Amino acid sequence: MKKISVSFLSSKNIPKDLMKLNQTDADYIHVDIMDGKFVKRKTMPFSEMKHISDFTQKRLDVHLMVEKPSDYIPLYAELNTEYITLHVELEEDIIADLEQIKQYSIKCGLAINPDTKVSSLIPYLPYLDEVIVMGVVPGEGGQAFIPKVGDKIKELKALLSSYPFSIMINVDGGITDDTKKYCEDADILTVGSYITNAEDFQEKISSLR
Repeated sequence: MKKISVSFLSSKNIPKDLMKLNQTDADYIHVDIMDGKFVKRKTMPFSEMKHISDFTQKRLDVHLMVEKPSDYIPLYAELNTEYITLHVELEEDIIADLEQIKQYSIKCGLAINPDTKVSSLIPYLPYLDEVIVMGVVPGEGGQAFIPKVGDKIKELKALLSSYPFSIMINVDGGITDDTKKYCEDADILTVGSYITNAEDFQEKISSLR
């Protein structure tokens, strides 16, 4: 059974939706962090984000879409965080960032954009607990899933099977009950508007498992 991580990026009322999600069997709350540089959009500052755990006891799956993850890692390590993931496309010292995350005894991951080669992950695999495969171009909620990403997920699954590491595959973006068929090899589905735009969150979560 797949795990479900719910993004509130498209939420109209974040506190209310977080409380509703807390009543579901969702596994994680997916926290998108954007700095307006790595992607065009900018999300709430940490001074607001740190209150997430006031509204939910769910563990957090933190996705850093930022140019300097090293500035953000110590902040989000303070919260109820299970994973911190940054992007393989970064120009910053990725191994140093991953080691920084590990110092907090938090699981670490790398995200990969739809047009980035899976092979770019190879140097980092010994450090990883998770790979997030982006099903959309990162930066905005509510986008349609890019079907060719299904082939990237299969390629990643095959790559990981040749290594002795236990790395979760998480697919993020554009996932619905129609597009989940492209994600059969994933362990975690990160889903936003399909759930948060619905009346019954649990019904939508159950439809994806």
